[in-house]
Amino acid sequence: MQKSLRTFASLGLSEKTLEALRTKGFEIPTEIQIQAVPLLLNSETDLVGQAQTGTGKTAAFGIPLLETIRSDRRLPQAVILVPTRELAIQVSEELNSLQGSRGYVITPIYGGQPIGSQIRTLKRGVHILVGTPGRVLDHLSRKTLDLSEVTHAVLYEADEMLNQGFIEDIETILSAMPKQRRTALFSATMPKRILTLAETYMRSYEQIVIREESSGEELTEQTYIEVREQDKLEALCRIIDSSKDFYGLVFCRTKADTDKVAAQLKSRGYRAEALHGDISQGQREKILDACRKRWVTVLAATDVAARGLDIPDLTHVVNYAVPFDAENYLHRTGRTGRAGKTGTAVSLVTPLEARRL
Repeated sequence: MQKSLRTFASLGLSEKTLEALRTKGFEIPTEIQIQAVPLLLNSETDLVGQAQTGTGKTAAFGIPLLETIRSDRRLPQAVILVPTRELAIQVSEELNSLQGSRGYVITPIYGGQPIGSQIRTLKRGVHILVGTPGRVLDHLSRKTLDLSEVTHAVLYEADEMLNQGFIEDIETILSAMPKQRRTALFSATMPKRILTLAETYMRSYEQIVIREESSGEELTEQTYIEVREQDKLEALCRIIDSSKDFYGLVFCRTKADTDKVAAQLKSRGYRAEALHGDISQGQREKILDACRKRWVTVLAATDVAARGLDIPDLTHVVNYAVPFDAENYLHRTGRTGRAGKTGTAVSLVTPLEARRL
């Protein structure tokens, strides 16, 4: 489809949605939204959408959902599966901001949150459920979640759910839904296993692939510095000091590394914190809130902890450790240079790591 500066109004949206978009300051849809929204609104086909991080995939499937589901049915009509609790919270908040005055109940469920409060919320009634596969499966086994009214299923960041070993859980969840549901799958990359999942659990589907603007490469300056392992901290400090307003993610390989790097930065006076899987959910949310308010400007994180974080306007991504594969590098660098803004990605590379880079 030829790119054009179309407006949201031209996509055939209701005034309630357009008002919510105006409130958020959104004027021009992204390419994935231009292609996906009309298809999901005006046809019954399933959809596989491929677009990179930061291209507006949440609104691409979220807006049609909000335009379609019924307010008078209080069992989940749409279930959105995501790989991490942070992404569950982010997607839920985004959909709530897009629904305007509709009054839908949109709730995230994920591990690390008291299951009793989730059960009470589900009993009161939910229109849209955003959840991690493990916790959704937990509710199904407890019979505290009824999927009999589901008309829409969305697999979001399906490649990451594959990487984290959730595919069997996803298959079980999809099998518990009505077969006549509509299914959409959105992902940054499309491994063969994901396409096999689509072939098995989706009806005839359309595929949308956004390549031209999605990688962010033209908006992200990518550089590397060759440095000895013992000199990486000093190099990181120089990167931070050389930037007027450094606000970034520092990717480390292990939980211990994130704790060590954050502690060393704090001892030098930087506003740094660590984020990894051993940190409690309450503490994680406090750290992320501090980050969004820029009380914390350097966040040392592992790949799993950083996937799906909603931290806008990051100026830098620093690969303190080189990622193991190209897909992880793409996901990491995609955290900056988003929404039309520029960013910088720097990799600290030892001589032994240079070939992998």
